[in-house]
Amino acid sequence: MSIKKVTQHPSQNEGLIFERSQTGRVGYRLPKLDIDETPLDEIIPAELRRSDDLDGVPEVSEVDVIRHFTRISTWNYSIDLGMYPLGSCTMKYNSRLNEKVARIAGFANLHPLAPEAESQGALELIYKLQQDLAEITGLPGVSLQPAAGAQGEMTGVMLIRAFLDKRDGDASKERRVMLIPDSAHGTNPASAALAGFSVKTIRSTAEGLTDMEHLKQLCDEGGVAGLMLTNPNTVGIFETNIKEICATIHAAGGLVYMDGANMNALVGVARPGDMGVDVIHLNLHKTFSTPHGGGGPGCGPCCCTAELAEFLPVPRVKAETRPVGNVADSTETFYRLDYNAPNSIGRVKAFFGNFGMMIRALSYIYTHGAEGLREATEAAVLNARYLSHRLEGDFEKPYAADPMHEVVFSHKLQSKKGIHTLDIAKRLIDYGFHPMTVYFPLVVEGAMLIEPTESVGRQDLDAFVEAMKDINREIDENPDLVHNAPHSTRIGRLDEAAAARKPVLRWKADMETLTKTA
Repeated sequence: MSIKKVTQHPSQNEGLIFERSQTGRVGYRLPKLDIDETPLDEIIPAELRRSDDLDGVPEVSEVDVIRHFTRISTWNYSIDLGMYPLGSCTMKYNSRLNEKVARIAGFANLHPLAPEAESQGALELIYKLQQDLAEITGLPGVSLQPAAGAQGEMTGVMLIRAFLDKRDGDASKERRVMLIPDSAHGTNPASAALAGFSVKTIRSTAEGLTDMEHLKQLCDEGGVAGLMLTNPNTVGIFETNIKEICATIHAAGGLVYMDGANMNALVGVARPGDMGVDVIHLNLHKTFSTPHGGGGPGCGPCCCTAELAEFLPVPRVKAETRPVGNVADSTETFYRLDYNAPNSIGRVKAFFGNFGMMIRALSYIYTHGAEGLREATEAAVLNARYLSHRLEGDFEKPYAADPMHEVVFSHKLQSKKGIHTLDIAKRLIDYGFHPMTVYFPLVVEGAMLIEPTESVGRQDLDAFVEAMKDINREIDENPDLVHNAPHSTRIGRLDEAAAARKPVLRWKADMETLTKTA
C-alpha cells in the first residue's frame, strides 16, 4: 500500500512557550553557594540590571521546555526527512561522517587566538582545502574567509575593483560599469553597487543564453569593469559561449566574475579558470555539502587568478619548509598566517572564516575523491534531466535545451485555469514534499525552479513526479482544492502580503487581539 498524502498530524497542537507559562514554575535548582558572597552591585551595576523581576519571561518546568520544543521539531521539514527540490540552492544531504570529523576535539575546541605552533593541524587543513578548491576551479588564488555566498561574491567584486584601481590608476574612475545578465541572482547587482559600480543588464536570448550581440553592444559603450555571470545560468542551462563571453569582456578591458552558486553541475567535469573566468566564489554549504540554511553558518570561498591573488583578504595560510632541530637534511612543513599583502582588500570576516564548514568540506572532498566528485556532478545533472523529461508534458518548459543540475518550468498552462505557481507549491506540501523555488528566475513567468541534487534516488524522483502529475490532474478536476492548499498543515495559507507589511515580531499577552486587528 502506498501512502501519498499526509492527512493528519500525530501530535497535538502547540502554543507558544509564553502561553505555557505558570507563575512559580521552575525547571532548575542552583547549588548552595560554597564561597563568600559578593554583592551583586560589585558584579553588575544596578543601572545595567533589569528591575522588573523578569516580568514576561516564561516560567516553565524542564518537562514543559523539552516537550514544547520536541513537539515543534516534529513540524519541521529537514534534509534527513526528504528531498528539498529548491532550485539554485543545492540542498544536498549532509553526511554524518563530515559531522563526526568536525567534532574531533582538536578541531572543535581550538581557540581562534591559539598560537600558530599550536594550530598546525587546523592551518594544514585550511591550506589543503585551499589547494583542493584551486584545483577544482582552475584558479590558484584562494581565500576561505568569506562567511556566505553573497559575501564571497562581494569579495570577488572588490578584487576586481582593487585590480582595476592598481592597473589603471586614476583612469579606473572611468571604468565603473558592471554587466549582469537579466537572469542573475539578486545579490549580483547588490554586490556591484556596494563596490561602487553601476549596473547594466544584458538580455537573454529566447534559448535562455546570454545575448552575445547585446553584450558586445554594451562593451562598445565603454566603461566596462567586468561581468558577473552564473554558469550554468539560473535557468539551468550551460552558457556554451562562455569562452567567447570571457574574451569579449577581456578585450573591453574588464574582468569576469563567475557566481559559483551552480558549481554542482561542474565539479570534476569543467573548471571555470579554463573557461577564462578571473574570479569565482563557491558555496561550501551547497556544492560541498556543509549544512545549509537556518541563517548559517555558511562559507563562501573566493578563488581567483594569480594576477588577482595579491588583493585577496588577509591573513592567508601559507606553507614553508623548516629544518627540524639539529638533524642534518631533516625538514618539516610549517603552516603560518601571512599578513604581508600590502595590496590586500583587508579582512572580510573576523579571524579566518567559519572553520567548522571548512572541516566538513574537506571531509566531503576526501570521501569522494576525484572520481567520486565527478560522479556526484553527473548524478545531479542526470536527476535534473530525468525530472525535465518526466514533467515536460504536464508543465510548460520554456527552454528546449537539456538542463544541467536544475530545470525550470512555468505555470503558463495551469494559469489558464486560474492556478498559479504558488498554488502548486502549496499543494506539494500536502503530498509530503518541500516546495520548489518559486517565481525565480524572474525572466520566466510563474517560474518553478527544481534542483533534486545527486542525493535523491530514482524512487524519490518518481514519487515527486507522481505528486506533480497528480496536482496537474487536480487542477483539471478540482482547481479549488489546489487553490486553497495546503490542507494538511497545522496552519493554512497565510496572508503573506499582510505579514510583510505589518509584521508582528514580539509576543505580547494580548497577541490574539493584536493579530486580528492588524
